[in-house]
Amino acid sequence: MATSLLIFFPMALLARPLQLTDLVQEGSVHLAFASPGHLANVIPEVGVFTLHYLLSDDDDVNRRVLASDDLEQLFHEPYEEQGLKLHGFVPEGWMVWTANKPLRSPADFDGLTIRTMTSDIAEETYKTYGATTSQVPFSQVYSDLQLRRIDGQANPVFAIEEMGFYEVQGVMTFASPAQFVTSVVSNTSWFDALPEDQKLWLEDAMDEVAPLAYEVQAELNASRLNTITENSSIRVVELTEEERNRFREASRPAREAYIRMAGERGADILDQLLTMVRTKESAIPATDTTAQ
Repeated sequence: MATSLLIFFPMALLARPLQLTDLVQEGSVHLAFASPGHLANVIPEVGVFTLHYLLSDDDDVNRRVLASDDLEQLFHEPYEEQGLKLHGFVPEGWMVWTANKPLRSPADFDGLTIRTMTSDIAEETYKTYGATTSQVPFSQVYSDLQLRRIDGQANPVFAIEEMGFYEVQGVMTFASPAQFVTSVVSNTSWFDALPEDQKLWLEDAMDEVAPLAYEVQAELNASRLNTITENSSIRVVELTEEERNRFREASRPAREAYIRMAGERGADILDQLLTMVRTKESAIPATDTTAQ
């Protein structure tokens, strides 16, 4: 029986994210994580995950939406057109803003240069807040923050800790604007050539990985936040619901920019994603406040 040997490399060891996607497309790499924040210049539809305030405040709702077969199916064709087989989406935690001041309102972004992920769609929401955007490579963010070439950045907590961004920033603002979502992809020709039993193994593994990754990222982000606060004097600011609503309203024009870039198919994906979130939220049993 034919078998396939998979050799695993840490992220960025082989190439930067965009280069890694190219390697998967050409078949030099068979299986990889591909972040929508970088992939959206190639597959505009997936840039929907970089828009703000689409997902639920309920993490369990988001877990169910992102793990659903219905959501994966929406992106099957856009990925296939680029020679990529989509195996699923994995959340890695809420995006957190860092700067040298609290970011409590869109007005606080006025005149601020913030590093975004390297896709044009990822920039759009920050432009609605009045920020100047910069798509510097991830490996360059620390030095650019230190030298004040940029004023802030957005990443999950674990990345802020691992890359040491908190060492050169004064404030972390928790606004829960979007989850950092990555996709698991393979080269389509490689996957199609696998024996049927190996295809099944891979798909079964993804079914197991998604819930495990959700639990691991929650624990990892919590522990890394403790590390940051214990080893620095950085200020942690958590926005009120009223403050988040100001950002929610200010971010809406970015959805129009997304539709311009992603077209009719992107508009349909945006609408269906919002519907999925509302549907799963409505299925949550209401809390009985009268119970004693």
